[in-house]
Amino acid sequence: MCAISIMLLLAITSSVGFYPTSDSTAATKKKLSSFRRMVRNFSRVDTNYIEPQKFNFTVMLQNTISFEGYTLRTNDNHKVVLAPKPSYKLGPYFGWRFIFLGYTIDLKHLKSEAREALDFSLYAPQVGLDIFFRKSGKNYLINRVDYGNRFIEKAMKSHSFNGFETSESGINAYYIFNHSKFSYPAAYSQSTIQRRSAGSALAGISYSKHKLNMDWDKFHNLMDDVAGSGTAQEVSDTTMHFTKIDYSDISIGGGYAYNWVFAHNWLFDLSLQLALGYKQLSGKGNDFFRNFNFKNIMLDGVSRVGLVWNNMRWYSGASAVFHSYNYHKSNFSANTMFGNVYIYAGYNFGLKKQYRKKR
Repeated sequence: MCAISIMLLLAITSSVGFYPTSDSTAATKKKLSSFRRMVRNFSRVDTNYIEPQKFNFTVMLQNTISFEGYTLRTNDNHKVVLAPKPSYKLGPYFGWRFIFLGYTIDLKHLKSEAREALDFSLYAPQVGLDIFFRKSGKNYLINRVDYGNRFIEKAMKSHSFNGFETSESGINAYYIFNHSKFSYPAAYSQSTIQRRSAGSALAGISYSKHKLNMDWDKFHNLMDDVAGSGTAQEVSDTTMHFTKIDYSDISIGGGYAYNWVFAHNWLFDLSLQLALGYKQLSGKGNDFFRNFNFKNIMLDGVSRVGLVWNNMRWYSGASAVFHSYNYHKSNFSANTMFGNVYIYAGYNFGLKKQYRKKR
């Protein structure tokens, strides 16, 4: 949103300058000058706390490890935790100022699988933006089951299960109040360096869509196969389980982030955002205003952690970003958790004009 605003400002400025009138030119220039000054003041940083980037270009090698986990609870208080194996991606990136382009190879899933993922994060001084899209295949493992029977729980653990599918997509935007002294880019995009410890309150809004499809017949058949015929019928009411969830989530919330400069060129960041999300079932007849219910408001969250070393020319570090969404009804509930861990090292080059020594 910040980039779009700047582009519009430039367009308006050139338009007014191209078609001036003798009576309004001075007044127009004065107004534009005031507007530019306001924008500069809004984005100004305290250089005692934040050192701006001095280079135009960067090259980086990054390893991305992706995680997902889904916890399902049924009406009889049984719990199933499903998760695919983590994916490991490695590849080079090239950056120019705020634009990064890269290509990664999934080292663990070289063969084609029905699993898609897109994660994009923008870390600007005043605002941040997360965009995500994930669609799973059927390559899940049973991490845990809780049926009040240790034999069943042990027998089911780590078995492959192909009866579960999910998809999530959404956008999360937030504002950083103390952007003059606290820098998210220093921790997650290395476009600045945090020189003194500082923190900031955060406020945000998000929208997302979620779909889960659980084939309980396949799950109970697997239980009978590994724990004995008729086991599923004995320990669970197999007629009362949900099969599909399809809902949208609108949330507002806030949080806090802190950059700890514990040594020269070193930085540790920790942040947490909590939000109250309203869950609206998709489909006809589910009108937001007509069917509003406070019981549909549930807690969501985004957490980030980062460790980075940056001497302006070279940098390396690790960071993680995780999202959590909850959905509860009287007869079932679902928790969705997904995120990425990044390990990287890079080199900046192409000194900006204002930092070049005059000969």
